[in-house]
Amino acid sequence: MDNLKALILAAGRGERMRPLTDRTPKPLLPVRGRPLIEWHLEALARDGVREVVINTAWLEEQFPATLGDGSRFGLSIRYSMEGRDHGGALETAGGIAKALPWLGECFWVVSGDIFAPGFRFDAARARAFAAGSRLAHLWLVPNPPYHPRGDFGIGPDGLGLSDPPETVPRHTYANLALMRAGLCRHLPVGRRAALGPLLHEAMHRRQISVEMYTGPWENVGTPAQWEALSSPPSTGRMAAQEDAT
Repeated sequence: MDNLKALILAAGRGERMRPLTDRTPKPLLPVRGRPLIEWHLEALARDGVREVVINTAWLEEQFPATLGDGSRFGLSIRYSMEGRDHGGALETAGGIAKALPWLGECFWVVSGDIFAPGFRFDAARARAFAAGSRLAHLWLVPNPPYHPRGDFGIGPDGLGLSDPPETVPRHTYANLALMRAGLCRHLPVGRRAALGPLLHEAMHRRQISVEMYTGPWENVGTPAQWEALSSPPSTGRMAAQEDAT
């Protein structure tokens, strides 16, 4: 059985990455010999995903020009063009809501500007998630120095904690997740909406499970981070922001 479909979030302007992103969308910047987003596409295809949606806005015409229909990766790619249809990026939750008609009830979500070459889009995990009732399953990473408070805690039952007690450590959302359409289905298509508030609300309702990801993972948030990532591999770890696109 094929894996679930996947959404790669790639619509953002990448203001902190200027001037690199003045002419090239952040997910298309080269990392170790290929555009950053291609690392995700190859991993998804390797793990049995067959259909991918990429949401776009900034310089969005470059995505189909660079990636095509996905056939060279063994994928079928559809583009959710927020710039063309709505005049700009819809933020993470708004972007998910627009793409829902092409994704099905459950799907993978990954930001196009993180680097996690060892992450497995495991089909068995995806099927187990789809068979349950949680609205999302998130992967977390240790907090970097510039995001010391983190985002969420992990309860003893494996559920996410939006406001954990001081005795429970917070960790940073890795921008890797399994999600159910119900998390964003209520949003009107075309409305800008952040994902963070929806995750916090769903955690208060005990509807999101979480786990730590300990493999290599980096976020491309600034030119310095991009330069470090483009250098020979290291053991460093960098933080994602809530809306990494």
